[in-house]
Amino acid sequence: MRSYSLIVPAKINLYLEILGSRPDGYHELAMVLQSIDLADRIDLRSLSTDTIRVHCDNPQVPADKSNLAYRAAELMASEFPKSLAQYGGVEIAIAKRIPVAAGLAGGSANAAAVLVGIDLMWQLGLTQSELEELATQLGSDVPFCIAGGTAIATGRGEKLSTIPALTNLHVVLAKYRNLAVSTVWAYSTYRQQFGSTYLSDTESLQSRSSRVHSGPLVSAIAQKDGAKIGQLLHNDLEKVVLPEHPQVLRLREAFQSSGVLGTMMSGSGPTVFALAASESQAQEVKQAVRKLIPDPNLDLWATKLIANGIRVAN
Repeated sequence: MRSYSLIVPAKINLYLEILGSRPDGYHELAMVLQSIDLADRIDLRSLSTDTIRVHCDNPQVPADKSNLAYRAAELMASEFPKSLAQYGGVEIAIAKRIPVAAGLAGGSANAAAVLVGIDLMWQLGLTQSELEELATQLGSDVPFCIAGGTAIATGRGEKLSTIPALTNLHVVLAKYRNLAVSTVWAYSTYRQQFGSTYLSDTESLQSRSSRVHSGPLVSAIAQKDGAKIGQLLHNDLEKVVLPEHPQVLRLREAFQSSGVLGTMMSGSGPTVFALAASESQAQEVKQAVRKLIPDPNLDLWATKLIANGIRVAN
């Protein structure tokens, strides 16, 4: 009987620009993604039968085929049937610390961990690029979550270019427990309101996408210039989410008034994060926002940026 325990970091977007529409119905994106030290833990255990079982300590997380972690195991079983026959199925236990439906890629990270864990359990010896190729079948954020760190993501988010890891900054995150924002709603609303600004020809899309690589944010990351990074945070989806959800805007304003390097909504929200120069500043900001918004439904976390994605627990 083989088993592995994996640490599964969340991610935030430091940059999210919507460039246009793709023939497959998705959006063409240019993003800068960053792993953070807020993580789930996944325990994988081989089974004597060829079944897949999922358990989670958070009742909001489904344990059926709608769970991305389940689908990741199902994908590995279909891709490597001989290994399934040799080693058996898998039991997946998820200890949840990443908030659900928060724009932090918690479900995607769990799926990435299952790919990595089954690769180890079944001794497949897959390369990182092979794992990322499998991950694209599960979702746009899943490939990034495998190696994590700091990366430019283009296409629908699956084309990754790693850049020097950003580890000198801390981050405070805030999310209302009773608030969720549909990713599908956010992108479709953005298309309705701003579709006329989309780039349409392939050459323009490629040119704009490539400019992100040499853009001011990536330059600031290379120089580890926290103040500049804070000034250059950008998320197009704020244009539709903030007017619709004043609570999210209030969080952003609370962070801004607390002397942070920069603040922004992550992904399609509703989590808002703020960058801080030190652990002590992050704790001070967390306490300041708690005082400004003493809502029992508001959860706050102080953590840091990290250079890795999925890793085996010690």
